[in-house]
Amino acid sequence: MSTRDRTRHWLRAHPLALDAALATGVLACIVAGSFVDPHGENGATWGARTPNALSLTLMVLGAAALVFRRRAPRTVLAATGALSLVELVTGDPRAPVVMSAVVALYTVASATDRPTTWRVGLLTMTVLTGVAMLAGPLPWYAQENLGIFAWTGMAAAGGDAVRSRRAVVHAIRERAERAERTREEEARRRVAEERLRIARDLHDVVAHHIALVNVQAGVAAHVMDKRPDQAKEALAHVREASRSALNELRATVGLLRQSGDPEAPTEPAPGLARLDELADTFRNAGLPVEVARSDHGTSLPAAVDLAAYRVIQEALTNVQKHAGQEAKAEVSVVRVGPNVEVTVLDNGPGKDAGPEGGGGPKEGGGHGLLGMRERVTALGGTCTAGPRYGGGFRVHAILPVKNRTPALGDSV
Repeated sequence: MSTRDRTRHWLRAHPLALDAALATGVLACIVAGSFVDPHGENGATWGARTPNALSLTLMVLGAAALVFRRRAPRTVLAATGALSLVELVTGDPRAPVVMSAVVALYTVASATDRPTTWRVGLLTMTVLTGVAMLAGPLPWYAQENLGIFAWTGMAAAGGDAVRSRRAVVHAIRERAERAERTREEEARRRVAEERLRIARDLHDVVAHHIALVNVQAGVAAHVMDKRPDQAKEALAHVREASRSALNELRATVGLLRQSGDPEAPTEPAPGLARLDELADTFRNAGLPVEVARSDHGTSLPAAVDLAAYRVIQEALTNVQKHAGQEAKAEVSVVRVGPNVEVTVLDNGPGKDAGPEGGGGPKEGGGHGLLGMRERVTALGGTCTAGPRYGGGFRVHAILPVKNRTPALGDSV
């Protein structure tokens, strides 16, 4: 920190010392000015004079009052104005005691609002100038009287300009701070939403593939001794499911890398174009899946396409885990007006069925159904899930084709 900066910081921390220095400077100027006669004698342009004791006393009192100008600006203005009136009426009218009132008026104008500045400024100008013209010993048109009017007017205008500039700077700084807080809050909100989205994707990927690995591993363990060929096939499915899980996990977690990272994923987000591939993974795991679609030719936003895929994936995963070995699943994707409707049905129950029967999750299950509803709701759609009449479970999602919600999944 430079010497000037340290001095400025110290003066801001000690305003009374700054006002005392200002009062000393004003006193020195008005005392020096009181010894100068602008008219001179014997036709001289400039001359010298000696102020009387009353004038010197009024100068000292007026300058001393300026020490407290920030604590009580209007009181100091009243005191210095009164001292100036006494000087104008009883003392030497050429003694510049009124300069202390000019400084006090500037302080009032810089510390109050504009209407107050107008009222106080006009009152000060009128009283001081009027008394000097009407009650002073000099002619009303003397330049000293006109000088009082000019100096008080400039003091009021200068104080008001300083106050206005200070207010503008404060408003700009406040707007900048508010904008910074808004940007930080928006960044935190986006980070939270991104974390939630990534958590949902991780849940969908892990739940789907781990369920397949669990089923195929159980099959392999059951037939290992009697039918080694079938066990080998089941283990191959385990390996394929685990590889797919690793690839999708790598793609999802890769979103956390920097944009310039060359290892960042370039594969597009999964969508209904991969629905047949998804169904084949469950068929290979022993779950018969029938797919019916009437949405061919429909172009979906990336977020809607991803949401539909994840809903089907989660629903089939729940069927695989809860509906039993004899269960079957039916998937339908239908375009209805401005929406796409996704339905997943199963015919449970099985021994691992949920409390209502069918392929719903058991009590204390995970957050799959909640994640589906949140994902669909975020896009302006609806999602319902519950047991079917006569057994089984039904998941039904309605997704708008033209969603107006920011597509958080577009960058998956």
